[in-house]
Amino acid sequence: MAHVIFSDPRSQPTRGAVLMALAVLVFAMMDVTTKHMTLIYAVPLVVFMRYAANLVLIVALFGPGQGRRLVAVQRPGLVLVRGACLATSSLCAALALHLMPMAETVAIIFLAPFGVMLLSGPILRERVGLPQWIAALAGLVGVLLIVRPGSGLDPVGVVCALTSAAASIVYNMLSRSLARSETTQAMLFWTALVGTLAFGAALPWCWPSVTPSLTDLGLFGAMGGFATLGHYLFTQANRAAPAAITAPVNYLQLVWESLLGWLVFAHLPDGLALLGMGLIATGGVFAALWPVLAQRLSVRFAAKAGNLVEAA
Repeated sequence: MAHVIFSDPRSQPTRGAVLMALAVLVFAMMDVTTKHMTLIYAVPLVVFMRYAANLVLIVALFGPGQGRRLVAVQRPGLVLVRGACLATSSLCAALALHLMPMAETVAIIFLAPFGVMLLSGPILRERVGLPQWIAALAGLVGVLLIVRPGSGLDPVGVVCALTSAAASIVYNMLSRSLARSETTQAMLFWTALVGTLAFGAALPWCWPSVTPSLTDLGLFGAMGGFATLGHYLFTQANRAAPAAITAPVNYLQLVWESLLGWLVFAHLPDGLALLGMGLIATGGVFAALWPVLAQRLSVRFAAKAGNLVEAA
């Protein structure tokens, strides 16, 4: 509710928005590093290096304080499925980044929040109203503008991006369910472990004939660092402020992706693709802010109705 969001002394909307803006910047930096490395090395190797670095950082940061709690889970089956979904999403996203420009890839993957929003009704019994359906339709139209015939995007890359979005939807739905029984640190650990083991199994077939240079090893480590830092900032942002404040800032990632794609790879989306990204961002922001706007309108309507009754 709007009055709770802005009157709760624990809520820090400015801090939450700034942290979220930094989080999506870090995620964009991870994407540009991932794309660069996939142009040199096999995609499974790149994703393995990211997960392995992420796992090492999680154990180093949380292991001493958490101890056995870092690995303790109440629903191990769902935790493992969740990790497999994120591994699938990461692999498909890396393949899409290898084949397509950054901004267009991320814009397609941004279909995932709309899918989570619409599925939360029948699965989680949450209310999904007409405004949310309108926002989802805007997002779909936006993606169609990006992947339209003649856009020049690789069809396999588009399929990979859509698959990444689908896996991300399942991952997010499981995250919302598991958050009721599992700790954040344990879920981070198992997610990193599943990805490390899954892609580690592919190393015999994708290890390069030439040993990576120190610079490339540093970039591999940077990917894991970006993943860890980004998720940390993302978590802190959502703790500092409610979703109505932080969720719209997520779409700033499209701006970061476009700028970094232009600076590093000299690519800028065309006019229709930019329009599609604008529709995706607008739909997402509208869906995130609608509960607050509806609450404010309801309060104002109730106040006016009360004034009319008193005047009568």
